[in-house]
Amino acid sequence: MRAGYNAMMASENKGFAVTLTLNGLSDTDALGAAIAGGLRAGDTVALKGDLGAGKTTLARAILRGLGVTEDVPSPSFTLVQEYETPKLAVRHYDFYRIENAREIDELGIDDALDDGAVLIEWPERAENRIARDALRVSLSASGETARKADIEGPSRWAAVFKAAHV
Repeated sequence: MRAGYNAMMASENKGFAVTLTLNGLSDTDALGAAIAGGLRAGDTVALKGDLGAGKTTLARAILRGLGVTEDVPSPSFTLVQEYETPKLAVRHYDFYRIENAREIDELGIDDALDDGAVLIEWPERAENRIARDALRVSLSASGETARKADIEGPSRWAAVFKAAHV
């Protein structure tokens, strides 16, 4: 992975931002492990990108980094998948089929954040419902197997990424 730091933390308000080039699945796995290492109860990870950008692949890498060994299906049709990991409970949401932001009330995101962390694909479908302090990962194709990951969030994530050598 190659990193280009756009902004570093000065305070919690200013936040953290980095752009990474993911040159294949091993880089995606490393990014997922780094995010998993920093996740704590109450965290939201918003995964944005076009179809095929790698949102579900990164979500799987995060869950593997948390110790999930079972199959991790895309929640496109179920809208949510739940996982109990050794570290914390995680709910993986997919908002692709959400037509009205009010539908999100039925998915129990607030309860999920009380008990653990959430991964949300297609967060732009309900942007006003995504926590302001979410870790936001925007993925885009930058080659046949490469992806660009623009990441921003609260300043505490700078230490997480530094410790993971990302």
